Amino acid sequence: MTALPVAHLHVTDVRRITPRMARITFTGDGLDALPTWPDQQLKLLFPRPGQRAPRLPEAPGGDGMRWYQAFLALPEDERPVMRSYTVRAHDPQRGRITVDFVLHDHHGSANEAGPATRWAATARVGDTLARYGPAAEYARPLPLDDPGLILLAGDETALPAIGSLAEALPATARAVAWIEVADGAEEQPLSTRADLAVHWVHRDRAPGGADGALLAAVRAARLPEEPAFAWLAGEAGAVRGLRRHLIAERGLDARRIDFTGYWRRRLSQDDAPTEEDLAEARERAAAARVQDKS
Repeated sequence: MTALPVAHLHVTDVRRITPRMARITFTGDGLDALPTWPDQQLKLLFPRPGQRAPRLPEAPGGDGMRWYQAFLALPEDERPVMRSYTVRAHDPQRGRITVDFVLHDHHGSANEAGPATRWAATARVGDTLARYGPAAEYARPLPLDDPGLILLAGDETALPAIGSLAEALPATARAVAWIEVADGAEEQPLSTRADLAVHWVHRDRAPGGADGALLAAVRAARLPEEPAFAWLAGEAGAVRGLRRHLIAERGLDARRIDFTGYWRRRLSQDDAPTEEDLAEARERAAAARVQDKS
């Protein structure tokens, strides 16, 4: 029976790479054999106040559903806070992974100073988290067999994924990225072998305010050609707006867009899904079914 992808993670390094982003490195069981791919997601489990480490449920065998049911059965005040994050880098030889944490509030959302942000802002070497995942069946690689232009767009929460995607692009790839951040101090160098043009969108300079800055920048852009594929992530409403723009105004086939809402304005991951969230989930499921048939 397959072992569950659950283990504790121990902090080995903490660096502030920009004023609002911390890069934290972890070691832990199983990281030497971790399956890896660009834009790799996993669940991080954060301890509750007063806990030195998150309490993990015990579930026999490798049944993920039974483990999750046991997780939900933990008392609420003891149950770890679970959040999704991107693996920014993986070092299998040293058995380590690196995760980038956005520390600044999402300009007015209920995520301001949430449990993950509070933990990352004070993280120290020796602190302990836990992970669930990742699972290779959720990998969604870019279609690099198509020589056309790849469009990447997202806010700072998508920046770790965009960075990992950029590093994985081959020298023959052509890509363009729009990345929304608070201001110029949040820009990061992106390493890549590809022909990649990066456009930074600063919220502090956005005409008419921060809301819609990324969509406005992409809408105003003159692309050298129709994208062969688009990868979109960040605030859910902005991602939906970008996808609608690319389909309705750029004529891009919906099957050539990979989109994910990482967070929701005025709502946290613990809040119930909205009708728009459910519609997005249905659209993603439909797109996945079409891709599986192609």
